[in-house]
Amino acid sequence: QVQLVESGGGLVQAGGSLRLSCAASGRTFTSMGWFRQVPGKGRDLVAADSWSGGTTYYADSVKGRFTISRDNAENMMYLQMNSLKPEDTALYYCAASIRLIYSPDPARYEYWGQGTQVTVSS
Repeated sequence: QVQLVESGGGLVQAGGSLRLSCAASGRTFTSMGWFRQVPGKGRDLVAADSWSGGTTYYADSVKGRFTISRDNAENMMYLQMNSLKPEDTALYYCAASIRLIYSPDPARYEYWGQGTQVTVSS
């Protein structure tokens, strides 16, 4: 059974940092990514990475501030978030696919975690 479990969210002041973790189990994935969602809006891609490590994508709004990384041996994925801004406040989800190399479309990812809340105060 596939499970994705996020952790590491919380409340932080603007300019601060957080590190999100996603523990994956049950399958080998071709791609994993982080999405975020605010109330009343759809899920937007934050960053995605192919499991082989050949391709990495970032939303323009987080380039230079966020870094996605993986530990394949431990089936873990991370999102290091630096220089956080109030507009980064959202529910952050870990997503995974057994078919994709990469897609910004959340509908194409088969597996999702339950989400972890990130709140950045001004």
